[in-house]
Amino acid sequence: MRTVQALPPVETGTTDGLAWARFAPRGEALGGVVILHGAGSTKESHYDFARACAASELAALAFDARGHGASAGPLDGRALDDVAAMVALLRERGGVARVALRGSSMGGYLALAAAAGARADAVVAICPASAGGLLRGLHAGRFDFEADATSLAPVLEANEALDAAAALGVPLLLLHAEGDETVPVAQSRALHAAAPASRLIAVPGGHHRSVQHDPELQGEAIRWLRKVLRESA
Repeated sequence: MRTVQALPPVETGTTDGLAWARFAPRGEALGGVVILHGAGSTKESHYDFARACAASELAALAFDARGHGASAGPLDGRALDDVAAMVALLRERGGVARVALRGSSMGGYLALAAAAGARADAVVAICPASAGGLLRGLHAGRFDFEADATSLAPVLEANEALDAAAALGVPLLLLHAEGDETVPVAQSRALHAAAPASRLIAVPGGHHRSVQHDPELQGEAIRWLRKVLRESA
């Protein structure tokens, strides 16, 4: 019998209350990816993608958004700045200049909205939520994580995903299940139409969480990331 152990992070830590885990390839990294989870999730849920990145010469960093996992305090008006801080952390500790954002659902929205401020070199958005959808969930109390609505709502109101996509100056890959019951695939179709340099993969069937952990689609995203990060060098 052979026991196979999953690749652990090379480093974990907490920066300004944000808990993170860093994965690294064996040799020199082609670039890096900061991974943003969805509402109510944690960084550990995306270790599978982080490991796949490391196996493909990409450094990766997953972190818990505030209000989630081991990070401190509620999700608040620092949400976009937190993404930028994690990108800077990966650039410093991972020794990479070119860093992409890869986010799912709420994380997909944050990746789009934070890309410019974080100086991201590419974005992968999976079933990305809209600011309006997040605001409705926030005000209706549908989320099971702690959030400071007073400071978070103005950030959402000022940063609609469609506007961010239209202004995005870097490549964008959108992945969406056509059977998504939470965020309709029409959201990604609209983002694709708005973004000047985007690619959309709409998958028949599926559900809100099916795309992010599909090995074939993870491979497609990693191949795309390797290509665009090389081209941005």
